[in-house]
Amino acid sequence: MSSIGPSLRARLSSTTAMVYGVLVVVIIVSVIIGATLGRNFFSQGNLTVLLTSTTVLGFVTIGQTLVILLGSLDLSVPFTVSISSVLAAGVMAGQPGNLLPGIITALAATTVIGLVNGLLVGLVKINGFIATLGVGLIVSGYLFTNYQGSTGKASPQLASLGDLTVGFVPVMTIVMALFFLAVVFFLTRTRTGMHTYAVGGDPAVARMSGVHNAVPIIVAHSLSGLFAGLAGLVIVARLGVGSPGVGTQGGYDLLSIAAVVLGGAVLAGGRGSLWGSLGGILIFACIDSVMGIMQLNPYLKDVVRGLVIIVAVAIYARRSVPVRISRFPASTVGSAASVKERDL
Repeated sequence: MSSIGPSLRARLSSTTAMVYGVLVVVIIVSVIIGATLGRNFFSQGNLTVLLTSTTVLGFVTIGQTLVILLGSLDLSVPFTVSISSVLAAGVMAGQPGNLLPGIITALAATTVIGLVNGLLVGLVKINGFIATLGVGLIVSGYLFTNYQGSTGKASPQLASLGDLTVGFVPVMTIVMALFFLAVVFFLTRTRTGMHTYAVGGDPAVARMSGVHNAVPIIVAHSLSGLFAGLAGLVIVARLGVGSPGVGTQGGYDLLSIAAVVLGGAVLAGGRGSLWGSLGGILIFACIDSVMGIMQLNPYLKDVVRGLVIIVAVAIYARRSVPVRISRFPASTVGSAASVKERDL
């Protein structure tokens, strides 16, 4: 019976520390650039904008982290975000009494989309890239066939919540943080959560250890759909309307994957953490903020993002070590104890 040694655990967890080291450097550079332009990076207004920009991507990235830990992907998230926005705004129709029906309709639909993804990947054994791309295209076809331009209207309660802050922190960001902590608990304290690492680390060994591989796959993809739906609700709260193209315009599929990879996760699965993904989100938010302060061409953001990702992954690759576990304790279903130690 083998397990991850102390030195290996230290090297794995150090990846998250590296992410936050990069974040500190990005913040320092942002402060210096802002000061040279006569702007205060830590002004209340700028911090509010920065946190607001992390909220939607944060929700999507939580779900994306779960599926990447399994070695899968979710390319349907931009379309799931869009369908959440149009369904929520359409049902609410600006009426105070329709707040709850609108939220339930949007989240139920997006969770079902995630469930379909999970069933295709977990039971039918279709590659996650192909399955979620196919489902995303189906949803996209439905959206642009039935909706043209802005649609519906947010209920007054949701619209006011979108503008509400506690100090400089948007309430929606606080809500996202609570969900973030709940998923951290799920990954570190529940059997299904710890099986996520086991299946991502080595599906064959996990199966021989008694883990039903399809269960964490279905759960992870369903949660990814749910969190994409929550992201759509945040957009409706901010914009006041739904839009069939809002998800693709935001590029949330590639951005969420980039944030997870920047956070130290491995696309093959089994390695990564939500805390690392959060660091990746904040790095992108700081880059966007300083680019806004400099009033540069928005397309340059993608150039800088690409450079940051390439440099970060190159550094991780040079420090990489074998992370797959050759055997799990037979007495512990899924060997949760040995797997949960990865990057958490």
